[in-house]
Amino acid sequence: MAEPTAEQIAGQIAGQSAEPPAGPSAEGRAARSRPVAVTIGRRPEPVHDVAVYAFEGMAPFELGVVVEVFGLARPELGGLLAAPWYGLKVCADRPGAALDAVGGFALTARHGLDDLAAADTVVIPGVRNAFSGEVSPGLVEALRTAHERGARIVSICSGAFALAAAGLLDDKEATTHWRYAELLQQRHPRVRVNPDVLYVDNGDVLTSAGSAAGIDLCLHLVRRDHGAKVANSVARRFVVAPHRDGGQAQFIEAAVRPVEEDEDGIARSMQWALDHLSDPLTVSVLARAARMSDRSYLRHFTARNGTSPMRWVVTQRIAASLALLEAPEGSVEEIAAAVGFESAATFRHHFGRVMRTSPTAYRRSFGRGVA
Repeated sequence: MAEPTAEQIAGQIAGQSAEPPAGPSAEGRAARSRPVAVTIGRRPEPVHDVAVYAFEGMAPFELGVVVEVFGLARPELGGLLAAPWYGLKVCADRPGAALDAVGGFALTARHGLDDLAAADTVVIPGVRNAFSGEVSPGLVEALRTAHERGARIVSICSGAFALAAAGLLDDKEATTHWRYAELLQQRHPRVRVNPDVLYVDNGDVLTSAGSAAGIDLCLHLVRRDHGAKVANSVARRFVVAPHRDGGQAQFIEAAVRPVEEDEDGIARSMQWALDHLSDPLTVSVLARAARMSDRSYLRHFTARNGTSPMRWVVTQRIAASLALLEAPEGSVEEIAAAVGFESAATFRHHFGRVMRTSPTAYRRSFGRGVA
């Protein structure tokens, strides 16, 4: 099929095609009703639709996270975007009805569950009555329909109960807020509940822990779709850390204190490691930087950060490699060495575990000026 001309595309935008349409088929009408991003000289790309579920008695924070990440215009991204930004729809069981939210205000969702079932990504925030098993039958059906279509299904906090009710978590690893993990396991024994992580990415079904972990998961989705530079830009606007590994523990006994207050040097050793990622780093090396014994360092680091020192180092090396892979210079072998991996094979192994793709595939998707 020939590429459309600039005149034809411009005519379509104005509502009058350069050539009359062949016929008003239902399929054609559906395609035209979907928003598109148009660049003159190439075929229009469809916008990735994100639907978030709103309901009576909801807490607004998780809804706000989804709106902030996927619903705001992003003019600051400029030429970083290789694909259109997201389109957001807030959906409810009864569109147009006022929904009372926690905090003494109400909101109205313009879209219904049909729109949710037709979206590319569906996000379910914490569901108020999920603990008692009262998940909306309409929502369950819409989730199943969306999943069967190939949509990406995402939950934040207790939203995992809705996904489990729809059978989407059967025989899969999943997480929820640590306070609700045991109940989720009891109600849905086929789900492999992991209460010790921030989020779990199964590809087409993703679950996150408490409300703040929803920010991490949403940024993870942006990173999957648009690359690290775009995700980092969104994180800066959010004023949050650009990347927290999904395997990091939910509950940490004590946060890392500022260097000037950190008597045992944990924070100082972490900054030192970030400045020396290309060097051989071991627990012993980091412990020396903190002026601690290996055993004491390992115990204190894990208690404060919810992950081991070497797992944290690997995550930081992968994060540093993303910007290098997005640039056209440097082979995979050179990038592996630059961020401290002993071989390209080791780099590929850890990259695949963390990013669920290969360095080459990541560069192909997000590299600037890379064929």
